[in-house]
Amino acid sequence: MNLGELLAARHMTRSFDPRPLDSALLEELCLLARRAPSAGFAQGTEFIILEGPETLAAFWDLTLPPERRSGFAWPGLLQAPALVLPAADSRRYLARYREGDKASGTAGGLGESTRAWPVPYWLIDCAFVVQNLLLAATERGLGALFFGLFDGEAEVRAALRVPEGVELLGVVALGRPAPDRPSSSLARGWRDPDEILHWGCWSAPRR
Repeated sequence: MNLGELLAARHMTRSFDPRPLDSALLEELCLLARRAPSAGFAQGTEFIILEGPETLAAFWDLTLPPERRSGFAWPGLLQAPALVLPAADSRRYLARYREGDKASGTAGGLGESTRAWPVPYWLIDCAFVVQNLLLAATERGLGALFFGLFDGEAEVRAALRVPEGVELLGVVALGRPAPDRPSSSLARGWRDPDEILHWGCWSAPRR
């Protein structure tokens, strides 16, 4: 499919077939996904890949304990055979912007501290990578879902030995899609183009 078809086909999958995915495919998807914009080409996005019943069960026990699952709206999500945690390493950005070509230019000072950055580009770049991962999975006929680490993040960080300076952006579930019910959010539809396109200044229509 071409890019337009791929963008139109991408959607969030919330129910998965539990059959495992080949590790080589997961690696390929992540390496495709990393080909995204990167400030200073710092390449600060890394991937923690979880697969296998025991590893996945341990993750879910930390983030959605068994006693809370009876009321969970999307039980098919727990069947996903792979979870990828995109991680944004701010330390790589600080190190990159201490290098000569950056430290002496208009970006001077950004290598001193994350507080010197008006925008946390490690998170923006990581988000670019996540979108690429969702698209790459769609192109291969797989389902994918990005979701946040709303509960148990500290426990997950400890269990996965995530170092200080590295932020977990969330989780991408991957697998073959299973029969699913659409999210009620889809009933909202896409906003009218006239609502989101501002020509020349805010709220100005196209001439």
